Amino acid sequence: MFPLGAVLLPGEELPLRVFEPRYRHMVEHCLATDGRFGVVLIERGSEVGGGDVRTDVGTVALIDRYVRRTGGGFTLSCNGTDRVRVTQWLPDDPYPRAEAEPWPDETQPAVDLIPLLGKRDEIERLAAKLARGEGVRPRSWPKLTLPENPVERSYYLARALPLSAADRYRALAAPGPADRVRVLTDALDDVIATLRFRLQ
Repeated sequence: MFPLGAVLLPGEELPLRVFEPRYRHMVEHCLATDGRFGVVLIERGSEVGGGDVRTDVGTVALIDRYVRRTGGGFTLSCNGTDRVRVTQWLPDDPYPRAEAEPWPDETQPAVDLIPLLGKRDEIERLAAKLARGEGVRPRSWPKLTLPENPVERSYYLARALPLSAADRYRALAAPGPADRVRVLTDALDDVIATLRFRLQ
């Protein structure tokens, strides 16, 4: 397991620089087996040195490419694949380990995306207004291309929206795609409120 200060979502790329001896051992083990490890969010504490408090829902990362660095470190390019739920944390020996099980999404009724997409448009408008007010060129927002599969679509939206780590974790931990869309829709209210406050 690799606890991080960020959330890895299924379908997302994860670049990593590995320099701590314990995680170098972990990478060596992964490269000698199936190239997979779990990523969970650190609730409290630091990525370096241990002693952190970890969440129990994470994502499997698959090492796609790697480069060995001078001194024994690694630069990794990974991809998030499946969601997992930790059933038991094991002693760090020498790196974090856990027993985990796959946690596929529940099948849920379709949910209306119009409120969420409307809030995204509002965020784009407010962010552009704020940028112009600060004398900065507004960022270009990518056009959304929504997958047809409800689960893939909900994760795609979670990756595409400007969310905090806490909101990304709530999206990851939602039981199914309809719940995830509702989490995302609610989270955008906080983003809109922050932008409006900064515009005052």
